[in-house]
Amino acid sequence: MGLFSFIKNAGAKVFGIGKTTEEEAAEKANKLVEAVRALELGVENLSVSIEDDKASVSGEAADLATKEKVVLVVGNTDGIASVEDNMTVAEVEEIDEALMAQFHTVASGDTLGKIAKEYYGNAMKYPVIFEANKPMLSHPDKIYPGQVLRIPPLVD
Repeated sequence: MGLFSFIKNAGAKVFGIGKTTEEEAAEKANKLVEAVRALELGVENLSVSIEDDKASVSGEAADLATKEKVVLVVGNTDGIASVEDNMTVAEVEEIDEALMAQFHTVASGDTLGKIAKEYYGNAMKYPVIFEANKPMLSHPDKIYPGQVLRIPPLVD
């Protein structure tokens, strides 16, 4: 659980931005739920609510990686500046912090290879980052400034 910050105007264009009525906020939240479901991430009882530029997500993710991906799908949406994560993970008593991913905000000039070099010391480990961000990423070269990516720990 926690609050994650994103760059408000640097994400996927799921809906318009600006102040909204309660009805419009509910419609935007439904669009985000649909976007997550379309990725078939495996979340039970997914719920999203929006107030101004803050989204809150709840539901039960199949695993820790899925939980992190849901936060990123919602947060990497144009008009969302922060995501409050209230999700749980199925059948996990305690989350091992060593298994939690780090998050990286893509800067101008970044490539997955450059990011892999920064986090892993080896640019050729970029497929690890690419795989960790599927299905949100469709190609290793299709990242953009402001996008937030999962950087999982390397496991042998």
